[in-house]
Amino acid sequence: MNTMKTKLLTLAAVGLLLAACQTMTPEERRAADGNTCASYGFRRGTDAFATCLQRIELDRRAERRSFRYDNDVMMWGWNRPVVIARPVIVQAR
Repeated sequence: MNTMKTKLLTLAAVGLLLAACQTMTPEERRAADGNTCASYGFRRGTDAFATCLQRIELDRRAERRSFRYDNDVMMWGWNRPVVIARPVIVQAR
């Protein structure tokens, strides 16, 4: 039983460490978005570059909204098809 607790605690600690590594500050996110737009060929300081940054941010917001709506059944109701099966038993006469 003690080894089970040790394994569980180790797994939880690794999960927490990995979750901590996923966090980006707004400055880091902006720099990453800027690098993405630059890799697409946009030059910094142009309207096209600003539009690229804006579209990346709008896409990120839409993704968050979609995830929230898909996973919030209590708030938004059932947005998936519900199948109700009623078995029919046929007996030979």
